[in-house]
Amino acid sequence: MRNTHKYKIGLLWQGAIDLNKNYRYSKTYQLSFENKPAIIGSADATFHGDANLYNPEELLLSALASCHMMSFFYLCSKEKIKIESYQDEPIGFLKVNANGSGQFEEVILQPNIKTYEENLKKVVLLFEQANEYCFIARSCNFKIKYLPKISN
Repeated sequence: MRNTHKYKIGLLWQGAIDLNKNYRYSKTYQLSFENKPAIIGSADATFHGDANLYNPEELLLSALASCHMMSFFYLCSKEKIKIESYQDEPIGFLKVNANGSGQFEEVILQPNIKTYEENLKKVVLLFEQANEYCFIARSCNFKIKYLPKISN
């Protein structure tokens, strides 16, 4: 039997449709999770959403960056490597096609990592290996670049 985990969320559209504006739909939604606070989201403002709310593109970057970080920490824990701090500012590039569809073409993870480890090469190697463990990265069909700055 496979070692499979099931994830389930709720999605509720909280918008409306404006028939006077060529059937423009508002893009506000609520994501609900069992025993966790809900998240209110919208489309990116570029796509007629609310710029004050989380959008799916930001949430994808968040999932990818945090999953990669946790995969890196998993490998560090196996090697008994202490990390002092980890801060990332991922950047994603979304291409919009002529027909209105689109896709991410590339994401760049660029964390600043401080470690207590004297052997920085070992930390760099573990960071590179983390992409092989990251569930989200392994599920993506776009290029992911890794540009870490590692210091002690």
